Amino acid sequence: MIVILLGPPGAGKGTQAAAIVKSLKIPHVSTGDIFRANLEYETALGLEAKKYMDQGQLVPDDLVVRLVADRLSKPDAEAGALLDGFPRTIVQAQALSDILAAKGKKVDRCLLLEVPDQDLIARLSGRRLCRSCGQGYHIISSPPKREMICDKCGGEVYQRDDDQAETIKSRLAVYHEKTQPLVHWYQSRGLLKVINGQNDPQTVQSEIAQALGL
Repeated sequence: MIVILLGPPGAGKGTQAAAIVKSLKIPHVSTGDIFRANLEYETALGLEAKKYMDQGQLVPDDLVVRLVADRLSKPDAEAGALLDGFPRTIVQAQALSDILAAKGKKVDRCLLLEVPDQDLIARLSGRRLCRSCGQGYHIISSPPKREMICDKCGGEVYQRDDDQAETIKSRLAVYHEKTQPLVHWYQSRGLLKVINGQNDPQTVQSEIAQALGL
């Protein structure tokens, strides 16, 4: 089964992705992981991508598509994959459709985790990290026992720059601008299933399982 997972920052994609791949026994294919693996092993595709990244440029659609196509050709993806972070554009979505069609496959479902912006801002702006050990906290749901001091190692707990409210608003604006065309593209093909990401993780997981026929 080929599943695409869409959702804004803070929607809980990481948690749900882990549950999906475990249930379907398919790999979690994210563009970030693909880039890192190809760069680490200095593959031809990785070196080509590195030229753009070193210049601070976006990796072109056609190269991203080739990287993803290469990943989907691996034996562990024979039964399917959960795609996270790809496609990002209509061009990539069409290319993915063509790649899969050549293998006699198709996208089976596109899941959209939907959470209102105000909730996402509250979730993300409340996140804190330990500067020493990386332990995560949330000022509302899981604060450290002592203010701004890590329970685990006693290190300083701080807020990352990209978790500040104004930065989050900018990230969400970019997400909506880039993702909305994809939402319409998959919706028009009857492949989109909107999941209410405001619910607790277990309820969201159950809704996703139902959407995937599990």
